[in-house]
Amino acid sequence: MISVVVADDQTMVRQSFRAVLDAQSDIQVVGEAENGLAAIERCAELTPDVVLMDVRMPELDGLEAARHILAEPQGTVRVLMLTTFDIDEYVYGALRAGASGFLLKDAPLDDLVTAVRVVAAGNALFAPTVTRRLISEFTARTAPRVSGTRLAELTARETEVLRLIAKGLSNTEVADTLVIAEQTAKSHVSRVFTKLGVRDRAQAVVAAYEEGLVVPGESGS
Repeated sequence: MISVVVADDQTMVRQSFRAVLDAQSDIQVVGEAENGLAAIERCAELTPDVVLMDVRMPELDGLEAARHILAEPQGTVRVLMLTTFDIDEYVYGALRAGASGFLLKDAPLDDLVTAVRVVAAGNALFAPTVTRRLISEFTARTAPRVSGTRLAELTARETEVLRLIAKGLSNTEVADTLVIAEQTAKSHVSRVFTKLGVRDRAQAVVAAYEEGLVVPGESGS
């Protein structure tokens, strides 16, 4: 059973999400929070698998709450940010802090269920087209270092794998593109994570942009 805390300052949104998630046989909403401070308290108290975190909330915004929750050394909670395009920079900060991804607030409710399962399974929710647009927009405002320092330990193959991850490709698509076995692709991805010191695809993509491996606005084709 996947346990979830829903953090949003709008009661109707929380109740709507709860109704949809609780209707699933493998998901249970164990708590709600109306602001960032309450979200931190609920997560400390309930240790859910996933917290759905709205970005803009009173008392403490979702970004700061996510940073606090993800900073816990023994923490196991995964954060899924809820956002709209007009607050992209907040989402970028959340991804850098270790959030497992984001969900647009106007997405179908079925996508919410899928997102919770994906994140709970230890994966990042990183839709290729939306992700490229999102990160490209505000990395362009925060100019990448283009130093490549963090990439120095990667082999040529691992660098190429990171480039493909940054373009939104799944392990299967990476394998197809490089004409290698999917298990080999998974091994490359795992080594990339280890060498970069990141914990999932979301942070790996951020690193690729920050180090200049992928240029903001670069085509994913």
